[in-house]
Amino acid sequence: MTDKKKFKEPNITISKVYTRTGDLGETGLVGGQRLYKDDIRIEAYGEVDELNAVIGGCKHEIDLKLDSYKDLKKISDVLYRVQHELFNLGTTLATLPEDLNENLPCVTEMDIKQLENEIDYFNADLPILHSFILPGGSRINIWFHKARTICRKAERRCVKLSKSSDLDSNVISYLNRLSDALFVWSRWSNHIRNRPENIWNPNYSKDK
Repeated sequence: MTDKKKFKEPNITISKVYTRTGDLGETGLVGGQRLYKDDIRIEAYGEVDELNAVIGGCKHEIDLKLDSYKDLKKISDVLYRVQHELFNLGTTLATLPEDLNENLPCVTEMDIKQLENEIDYFNADLPILHSFILPGGSRINIWFHKARTICRKAERRCVKLSKSSDLDSNVISYLNRLSDALFVWSRWSNHIRNRPENIWNPNYSKDK
């Protein structure tokens, strides 16, 4: 695999948390433009930000179990990389198409391919499914399913944005692939700890 693309390092200083510039309901983009905070573009990278926070929760839950299940570190390391990639993706969403350039962070085809390789790697250990899965079995599993559903929400928001603005196709592809990865990781985290999977049974209530 070729080396990952190197982006320009951040050149920002955050010394004061509040600026009052958003008190009238607007916020600034990377290019300096002002948009209302309910703009579809702002909602898109806001939901990516929410996803990043929940993935941080997934990583924390996993790290709590590393002493007993060292194999979980494989996912912990991946999640930390994904958090950085989501910030890169958010930079793309926070930039109008005409202001994008090769120095700005973004997700790449290589990032998507790496997720695909990781999906295949972790899925190889799992039993074949013959029904859908219900979230549960462990706190880690539930965190992953929460992240998965938020990822799908962010993906839907980005699809909507793409209908009104040019959007790097890697954005939607990355979120689509990440959602699949989160599903696989939810199963794998239960599997290596011998936690049961909750298989959907459409007749469950009738069987009781």
